[in-house]
Amino acid sequence: MAKLITKDSNYKLLVNILNINWNAEMEGAATYRALAEAEDDQRLKEILLELSDAESKHAQRWEQRIRELEAPNPVYKGPPTGRAYRIANLIGGPDSALRRIEIDEAHDIARYTKQLKQIGDAPSIEILRDVMRDEQDHARLLRKLTGASVSALPPKRQPGKPRDPQGDLDELRKKRNRRSPAAWIGDAIYGVNDGLGAIFGIVSGVSGATAGDSHVVLLAGLAGGVASALSMGAGAYLAAKSEREIYDAELYRKREEILSDPEAVERELSLIYQVKGIPEEDSDRMVEHLSKDPDLLLRTVAAEELNLTEEALSNPINSAMSGALSTAVGAFIPVIPFFFLSGLPAIIVAAVISLIAHFLVGAAKTWITVRSWWSSGLEMTLVGAAEGAATYMIGLGLKHIGAGGF
Repeated sequence: MAKLITKDSNYKLLVNILNINWNAEMEGAATYRALAEAEDDQRLKEILLELSDAESKHAQRWEQRIRELEAPNPVYKGPPTGRAYRIANLIGGPDSALRRIEIDEAHDIARYTKQLKQIGDAPSIEILRDVMRDEQDHARLLRKLTGASVSALPPKRQPGKPRDPQGDLDELRKKRNRRSPAAWIGDAIYGVNDGLGAIFGIVSGVSGATAGDSHVVLLAGLAGGVASALSMGAGAYLAAKSEREIYDAELYRKREEILSDPEAVERELSLIYQVKGIPEEDSDRMVEHLSKDPDLLLRTVAAEELNLTEEALSNPINSAMSGALSTAVGAFIPVIPFFFLSGLPAIIVAAVISLIAHFLVGAAKTWITVRSWWSSGLEMTLVGAAEGAATYMIGLGLKHIGAGGF
């Protein structure tokens, strides 16, 4: 069996990489197992346990290769529950945990791809390629699970139990209509970001024009914060309401089309299926079955032709409340120091806590993106710093030309 004979620097690099891979797979297995133990949905529990077993098998292959290289046995350095109960996962509930793990799977694939060029060991490269294929399958499965949990998958039918398509469909719709516990995170983050950015700019500008007069800054900051929160709430409400009205209008038009020229609508739907790769005969048969139920045909046409589904629509009241409250939270941060301080000390403290808040908001965005938390936080901090500096200089300029004579 092929193995490295001389324990030189290349050997040490290879063993170190294999140990890292083994620890990552062990942590992944522990993560999926912990999530499965906490999951009430039996179908999702089974899927998570299958993923845990797959990660354990990957770890076994890395461990076997390490032994073949006559290196010391690897030692697991992660927590017993893996990444399942980290704060980033707890905040958004199980759906947030799955999304975070999906991102980690993508990072693992990228790391393995880089390793293909780093290690010159054929057996290890063979394991890498096999593991990468499995990880890609895991990432695809997790993408289906995130956001809608197991609603993206068909219910598992018990052996010997007759199929009940309508019952299965009703169950899927029930789960899909249930709002994800993590769904509020994205709206809240962007609301806080808008409020923080807008009011930090106001506070910086007014501070520059008034040398940090706490009364004036508080008045401007609080007034701006209230205005921003109300504006954001109203905008979110109108956007969600308009979205629903557009959906209803398009649905009405499609209903009229089906009534006036059903053959043309059915033919168009069949062509859509054919473009997706379904044979013409099968496409026609599918449309024929759909046409027997006018309501089902209408919803299918809306989903396929207009990319519209009622489940995807936001609740206007919820959108308004989320937008207004999160914006108010972000807007309040820059004015806090001016309740207790005045002048230059207040300006400095306001700038510091605002920039810290910018970094935290940027880092929090990684709960819904695939970027690293530090780069996202740093980017947001730099943008906030540039905004604050610019508005502060504008305030100073206005003061010197007499517009800031308070």
